[in-house]
Amino acid sequence: MNVSQQIEPRAAASERNMADAIRFLSMDAVEKANSGHPGMPMGMADAVTVLFNRFIRIDPSLPDWPDRDRFVLSAGHGSMLLYSLHHLIGFADMPMAELSSFRQLGSKTAGHPEYGHALGIETTTGPLGQGISTAVGMAMAEQMMASRFGSALCNHFTYVVAGDGCLQEGISHEAIDLAGHLKLRKLVVLWDDNRMSIDGSTDLSTSMNQLARFRAASWDAQAVDGHDPEAVAKALERARRTRKPSLIACRTRIGKGAASMEGSHKTHGAALGDKEIAATREKLGWPHPPFFVPPEIRAAWAKVAARGRTAREAWDIRLDASRSKKRYEQTIRRQFDGELGDLLAKFRSAHRTRATKVATRQASQMALEVINGATALTIGGSADLTGSNLTMTSQTQPISPGNFKGRYLHYGIREHGMAAAMNGIALHGGFIPYGGTFLVFSDYARGAMRLSALMGLPVIYVLTHDSIGLGEDGPTHQPVEHLAMLRATPNLNVFRPADIIETAECWEIALGEKNTPSVLALSRQALPMLRRTEGNENQSALGAYVLREARGNRDITILATGSEVEIAVAAAERLQAEEGIAAAVVSMPCWEKFEVQDLAYRRKVLGDAPRIAIEAAGRLGWDRWMGPDGAFVGMTGFGASAPAGDLYRHFGITADHVVAEALELLRRAYSETLPIGARIGPHPSAHTVRSSQEA
Repeated sequence: MNVSQQIEPRAAASERNMADAIRFLSMDAVEKANSGHPGMPMGMADAVTVLFNRFIRIDPSLPDWPDRDRFVLSAGHGSMLLYSLHHLIGFADMPMAELSSFRQLGSKTAGHPEYGHALGIETTTGPLGQGISTAVGMAMAEQMMASRFGSALCNHFTYVVAGDGCLQEGISHEAIDLAGHLKLRKLVVLWDDNRMSIDGSTDLSTSMNQLARFRAASWDAQAVDGHDPEAVAKALERARRTRKPSLIACRTRIGKGAASMEGSHKTHGAALGDKEIAATREKLGWPHPPFFVPPEIRAAWAKVAARGRTAREAWDIRLDASRSKKRYEQTIRRQFDGELGDLLAKFRSAHRTRATKVATRQASQMALEVINGATALTIGGSADLTGSNLTMTSQTQPISPGNFKGRYLHYGIREHGMAAAMNGIALHGGFIPYGGTFLVFSDYARGAMRLSALMGLPVIYVLTHDSIGLGEDGPTHQPVEHLAMLRATPNLNVFRPADIIETAECWEIALGEKNTPSVLALSRQALPMLRRTEGNENQSALGAYVLREARGNRDITILATGSEVEIAVAAAERLQAEEGIAAAVVSMPCWEKFEVQDLAYRRKVLGDAPRIAIEAAGRLGWDRWMGPDGAFVGMTGFGASAPAGDLYRHFGITADHVVAEALELLRRAYSETLPIGARIGPHPSAHTVRSSQEA
C-alpha cells in the first residue's frame, strides 16, 4: 500500500478503530523509548474510547475551562493512554513528535503524567492510589462550587481510570470511604479489572471482592466487559444518573490485541518488541507505519474536541449572562479582597499591645477567625483532631452529605486521604484548602504532601503538637525528625512561628503563595508574645530576622524557631546580666524564605559571632546556619512521656544549657583574649548533655 492510498479518506471510523489508534500509538512510543507500560493503554483503550467519544466534555482549545469534565489517569504508569488521547483530540502541545519522544529529556511526554508539564493533565499521578484520592477532592470542590453558583456554571463530572494497584494502596480506602459518605455523585471510577500485577496474577496477593468493598462504602458498583462498547456506555449512563459515586469494574485483558502476549503480565512494564508489534498489526488489520493515524480516525477523534468546544461556548454565554460572573471569576482565580492584609495587620497590632500569651495553635485559630471572616475562599478541615488542631472557626460550618454550602470538612481519621483530597480541591480551583493533624502524623500524609510540592499547589497543612512540648502522649506522638524531613522537601515552606505575631504573619504568607504549599508547625503549649517592636512589616516573610539585637558588638548569636525562641531570649538576657556577654537572638520562622534572601541580608542577620541553635527536634539541617563551630541544643533521639516542662529539663533544652554552651563556645573561640575567661565555669548539666550528643 503506497502513502497516497494510506491517507485517502475512507468510511467513518468505528470506536474499535479509534481504540486501535490508542493501542498502536502506545505500542510505538514505548517501543521507540524501549521503556514504558503498554499493557494498560491497550487494555483500557476500548472503555476510554467510549468515555471520550460519547460522554466527556473537554475543549483542547481552552484546556483550563472551569466547567470541563476532569479526567484523572490514576494508573499513571499507563501514561501513553493519556498522551495518545491528547494527540488524537488535538491538544496544541501534543504533536506526534512528542509521542515519538516519549520518556526523553525535555519532552512533554514524561514517564508518568505531570501536572503543569503538558496541557490538560489534571493532576500528577504515578504513586498508585494518589489519583483516585485526589479526584475525591476534585469532586468535593465541584459540589461546593455548584452549591455557591448553581448548576448553570458548575456541572461537571470527575472521571478516573484506576488499576488494581490504585485500589490496593491503603490511601484508596480512606478516599472511597469519604467519597461514599459524602455522596459525591459526580465521581465515576473506571477500574481496569485485568487481574494482573507486576508479579503476575492478582490471585498471588489478594482475594478482595472490590464490588462488595465499594458497595459497603456507599458507592454504586457495576461490572461490565471492558471490551464491549455498548456495555461500557450503558454503565456510564447509569453512573451519571445515580446519587452516589460510581465504580465501573471493566473486565479487561492487559495488552489487549497483542498477537501472542495479550493477557500476559509481561506487557505491563516493557516494550513488546518489533516482532510482536508487527504480528499485532497483522492481527488487528492495522497496515500503517509507526506513529501514523489514518485521516478517518483523526476525523472521528476531532469530533470529541468539537463537542467539547460547543459545550464550552454555551457555558461562556451562561457565564456572561450570570449576575454572579464577577464573583465567580474572582473565586476561580482565588482572588482576595484587599482588606485581608489590613485586617491581619490590625490583629497583630492589637495582640502586640496586649502581649497575648497563647499556644501558637490557638494563635492560629484566632488568626483564622479574621481570615475566614474576610474571605470565603478558605476551606478548613481536620483529620479527626478539630479540637486539638483548632482549625474550625465561627464561619466554617461543616460540609455533610447533600450539603456542600459549608466550609469545613471532617476528614475522619484519614491523614493521607485528607492531604490528597486537599490537592484535588486546590487543583479544581476556587478554594484554598487547609487541613490539620499532629506534626508527627505528617508521616501518614507524606505521599500527598510531596505531590502538593511537586505540583506547586497552594495547600496549607496545619500541623500542631510540634515538639516534645506536647508532653505526656510520649515519643510516638512527639515529632523529632519531621521538621528536617519537611524542610528537605523542595518547594515546601515550613513555618514554625514563635508567638501570636509570627503566627499571624505566617498565615498571611501562606495565603499569598500561588505555587507553593505551606506547613504551619504549631505548639500545644502557651508561648509569650516576644515581638516588642512596633510596625506592620511582616518580618516572618524574610524567613529569619533579629528579634533581639545585642547590646553593643555581638559576642554570640542564638538562633531558634517556635517555642524555643522563648528559651533563646531568656538565655540572652542571662548572658548579658550575669556574664556581660552581648547575645543577639534570631528568630527563624521559615528557613525556605530566609534562604532566598540576598547574601548581604543573611550575613547581617547571622553575624560573625559564634552561633548556637535551639530547636526541640533533630539537628539535621541546622549546621548550615550554625556554621562549622556552632553548637546545637535540641534532641538527639526520641522523646519520652512526661509533662512538657520536665521533658525540656530532662533533654537539656533550657536557658541554663544554652548559657553553658555559649560560655563553652566563647572559651574555645577566644580562650587567649577574653577577659571573662576566668569567670567561665562548667554548667552542672553541660558535660552530661554534651557527652550524650557526642556519643
